[in-house]
Amino acid sequence: MQILRTALALLLVVVPLASQEAWSSHERDFLTRIRRLTVEGRRAGEGYWSPDGKRIVFQSEREPGNPFYQIYVLDLSSGETKRISSGLGKTTCAFFRPGSSDILFGSTDADPKSKQLQDEENAFRASGKERRYSWDYDPEMDIYAYNEKTGAKKRLTTARGYDAEGSYSPDGQWIVFTSMRDAYNRTLTEAEKKQLETDPSYFGEIYIMRADGSGQKRLTHVPGYDGGPFFTHDGTRVVWRRFDEKGLIADVWTMKPDGTDQRQITDFGAMSWAPYEHPSGDYFLFASNKLGFENFEIFMVDTAGTKEPVRITYSDGFDGLPVPSPDGKMVAWTSSRSGGSAGQLFLAQWNHEKALEALNRAPLRKPSKKS
Repeated sequence: MQILRTALALLLVVVPLASQEAWSSHERDFLTRIRRLTVEGRRAGEGYWSPDGKRIVFQSEREPGNPFYQIYVLDLSSGETKRISSGLGKTTCAFFRPGSSDILFGSTDADPKSKQLQDEENAFRASGKERRYSWDYDPEMDIYAYNEKTGAKKRLTTARGYDAEGSYSPDGQWIVFTSMRDAYNRTLTEAEKKQLETDPSYFGEIYIMRADGSGQKRLTHVPGYDGGPFFTHDGTRVVWRRFDEKGLIADVWTMKPDGTDQRQITDFGAMSWAPYEHPSGDYFLFASNKLGFENFEIFMVDTAGTKEPVRITYSDGFDGLPVPSPDGKMVAWTSSRSGGSAGQLFLAQWNHEKALEALNRAPLRKPSKKS
């Protein structure tokens, strides 16, 4: 799941992108007819398209009595929104399965403490106290597949530890996802125990499994948070974001679905995450706070990572989690540009030709020694 760790972002020392500002385009060159898709609830985000481009599945905090995200499907033609998760506990990271009526998402449905945790959070908010928003990587989070036709829900992961941030391959036969099970399936050192208490995301790794949940296999083995994986449009590679061991710097990486041929695509010196490939296969869209620790903007980079990323959005606050439509003509993303710190879903027309033009004139990237 592409999750904003704002608390860690505040620690990041940011280097100005002065060289890029001289040649970058304006937001209107890439995004036009911008409109807000969601208005209900406290926050919403992570919108992913149905294969036919007619619907978007997303998460939103809007259920009475539940302070946590639930999963909804929005019909772009009618504007109708329906909840597909149970309404209890926590959920995140939904994705349509191509060629099927299934939608996967992470959920804590199996946690008997779900209602208790909701009540405790509601009581905290009612007290008037505030805390900076952060994701808790609940160890009871597992991945489920919900069938829209039957209403049946199948649990795909059962390992102890956070399992979420899942997405299907283009043929619908495979799922890549993030798991923190490595923190729970073995004896940890004292240093690792402290790490789990302060930052459980450190144990996040990328896994792959068949669509029915079988054949679960670990793909990454590097210290630090590996998460938010997606297949490329042709299914030949997986794109994800990799954090360093301190959890301060993240970059976009790609690899083959078997975990081999891992390649670093960006070297931005910032928190760059939530990468998603344009269906043309020419570039990735991603979010980064390169320009300010609390100012996340959307950028794009060629899929080979040969060029410096190009800035797309120009709005204070948060713009991230960009997802192009299946035909590549629109982009949905999460933004706080409507005011406040909480995000909502936005939609805009996307100019692919301008994107290619900007990438062509972007300077070459100078790879780091670790690339």
